[in-house]
Amino acid sequence: MSYIMINVERCKGCGLCTIACPKKLVTMSDELNNLGFSVAVFAENGKCTGCALCAEMCPDVAITVFKE
Repeated sequence: MSYIMINVERCKGCGLCTIACPKKLVTMSDELNNLGFSVAVFAENGKCTGCALCAEMCPDVAITVFKE
């Protein structure tokens, strides 16, 4: 099982990760981080393949991919 972790304090809410995820497991939240940006969130449903496209697209290096 693979999953990602998003560092919400680094996230600036650009949404590129939501476009990159082929499974549409990354979405934008209504919650704001300390800088006032809407942040990306990961839907942990066991369908993440660990492709790391979300992390590659993130200009803020806020996403870490874990493969098990």
